[in-house]
Amino acid sequence: MILSGYLGSAEIAAVVADFVERAKARNPALKYCCDPVLGDRDRGLFVRAGIPPLVRERLCQLADIITPNHFEFEWLCGAKATTTGQVIEAARALMAQGPSTIVVTSAELEDTPDDAIETLAIERSSEDFKAWRVRTPKLPVSPSGTGDLFASLLVSARIGGSDTAGALGHAASAIFAVLEKTAARGTEEMRIVESAELLVRPKRRFDAVAVGG
Repeated sequence: MILSGYLGSAEIAAVVADFVERAKARNPALKYCCDPVLGDRDRGLFVRAGIPPLVRERLCQLADIITPNHFEFEWLCGAKATTTGQVIEAARALMAQGPSTIVVTSAELEDTPDDAIETLAIERSSEDFKAWRVRTPKLPVSPSGTGDLFASLLVSARIGGSDTAGALGHAASAIFAVLEKTAARGTEEMRIVESAELLVRPKRRFDAVAVGG
């Protein structure tokens, strides 16, 4: 599995795309997960101007899995998605361009409670589509890097043999454990090293629930 995240320039994005193309040509069994770090609702697009088109037109098309946040997902789709059905519909359209699994983090849906954070995963298998949703309590911390950690946890779980639903539940549970530890310490930086055991075996489990369109 190859995992890419934040890219500092369009030149770096092009290098990553070229590498992924060569690597997958040599090893067709290789999978690529692209965390398309582009922006968020508070700041809009925050990467350099040449990066978003490359991410959408090259990296996401090469990817097997993408893990955008809700803002990035809507930008990649070019459409608003405020219900589970709309997210699934938009994801299916985006899948036609490449990825077979789309995981939308920090999803803000019409039925999401104010005190909760949701993550949705949509997966294409042959001509069939499946979707799952996991909800965790919102904690009074918002450190940088949660999306990066989530993507790495999801990929690690997949490499370890978990299916998409299992990997989604594990990643959401582990992220919650780290943020809970961070909130308890009252720090701005995530307590990742301190939470090493929880990354593997989080104390509180949040399972992904199957949803329909």
